[in-house]
Amino acid sequence: MELQHMKLHRPHSLLSLHKFTLVLPLFFKFSRKFSKPLSLSSSGSKLTKDYDPELFNLSRNAVSQHSNFNCQEISWDTYNDMLCEMCEEGELDYAMALLSQMEALGYRPNSASYSSLIASLGDVGRTLEADAIFQEMVISGGRPKIGLLNLMLRSCLMKGLLDLSDKVLRAIDEMGLERNRRTFEVLIEYYVSAGRLNDTWLVLAEMKRRGYQPNSYVYSKIIEIYRDNGMWKKAMGVVAEIRAMGMVMDRRIYGSIVDTFARYGELGDALEVFEKMQEDCIEPDVKIWNSLIQWHCKFGETDGAVRLFGRMQEQGIYPDPKIFMTIISRLGEQGKWDVIRRVFESMKGKGHQRSGAIYAVLVDIYGQYGKSQNAEDSVMALKLEGVQLDPSMFCVLANAYAQQGLCEQTVKVLQLMEAEGMEMNLIMLNVLINSFAVAGRHIEALSVYHHMRESGISPDVVTYSTLMKAFLWAKKFDQVPKIYNEMEASGCSPDRKAREMLKSALLVLEQRQS
Repeated sequence: MELQHMKLHRPHSLLSLHKFTLVLPLFFKFSRKFSKPLSLSSSGSKLTKDYDPELFNLSRNAVSQHSNFNCQEISWDTYNDMLCEMCEEGELDYAMALLSQMEALGYRPNSASYSSLIASLGDVGRTLEADAIFQEMVISGGRPKIGLLNLMLRSCLMKGLLDLSDKVLRAIDEMGLERNRRTFEVLIEYYVSAGRLNDTWLVLAEMKRRGYQPNSYVYSKIIEIYRDNGMWKKAMGVVAEIRAMGMVMDRRIYGSIVDTFARYGELGDALEVFEKMQEDCIEPDVKIWNSLIQWHCKFGETDGAVRLFGRMQEQGIYPDPKIFMTIISRLGEQGKWDVIRRVFESMKGKGHQRSGAIYAVLVDIYGQYGKSQNAEDSVMALKLEGVQLDPSMFCVLANAYAQQGLCEQTVKVLQLMEAEGMEMNLIMLNVLINSFAVAGRHIEALSVYHHMRESGISPDVVTYSTLMKAFLWAKKFDQVPKIYNEMEASGCSPDRKAREMLKSALLVLEQRQS
């Protein structure tokens, strides 16, 4: 591809950047070695959910002390029961250790245990481990159902692992399974979020060919893909089509309409649809609230954003940390630190201690409270408040540092995330590119992009747009069209932001030539 051969000086590869060697260590290593499955004399039986809880506690201790297992007569059925229970409780490290011990004793899980492990690992983004266990399941004679393969497909797509996703789709066909509605919905969800307009239409056509007519979820995604590609009238045309069909407007469709109006600055229309939605007895979810708050901030309507934030809490919706930085940064730009403080006190007063702790840490990162801007201290502060740190929470922290151009701290957050056993994904890498872009370090931003490609992660429209921003801000205008062309060649449809940056770069280049 043209972008991969850009004649830019690359003094540092991604793996040799200062403080960078620990951030992205070996995406595709799966350290646990599976023992060769051994045949079992006992047959699988139906799992029982009500075994002795003391046995579960015993198994947890036995994971770290192998000798305990040697003294206990634990049956194959009990092993499987414990595996499923650990997966349900989210104790995946214990489950993986227990799996290793099962195999060491010559046991292998039954289909239900395999499915629980694969689904649970996929849900938390441990895609490569899920794939390895899936392969073992197939080799040992297990026959996964389409629901499990759909979960694997979604997990791979969320991480941008398109090659692995293609393998999942081939496995569905080779096993003689039928792609169901959920399979197509997973594909459409990814292609819309990645800005792949043509791929979206291809999947939609295949979906109809197989007899699955679009439902409200699919229609909401069609509205979104039109919206993201600047096709305002077509998005509204879909809404008219839905109404003409007599389809009931549900939360998904209402949410897409609200976001479409708000994204284009039609805040009054967005609020009107929002109120109509509630009149129809449909309660908005946190995603819709976030959309309204975000776009009110974007268009300078901070008072309206704060009012919406308060209304959201009054209706019992737990504040989403993803929107905090939007509110903080916009109010901070306007010097409204008293409002920032009032928002914080309001959350605490409503009993939202967890969100209040996250909010306070983000304000520190922005630099107002001045307690600390150190990533380790931020993470420790959240842990002391009892905040559960998951990939989404780490992404919020990393994004907060990235928006300030604090590259080293962004990198540190990702290091801390990996130290907790969580895998990097496409969203995290996009955040990292943005951090370097804001700091004016376009070479490092490009290095992250190259590392993504070399690691098998497919960039999306956000990746390319952010990379364009990095080169535009670095005044490397001649490279912006190359990135844009690479975006189109990859199958991503440039969004409005990308088109505007291309126009700006071409204008400068024309002025230089004249």
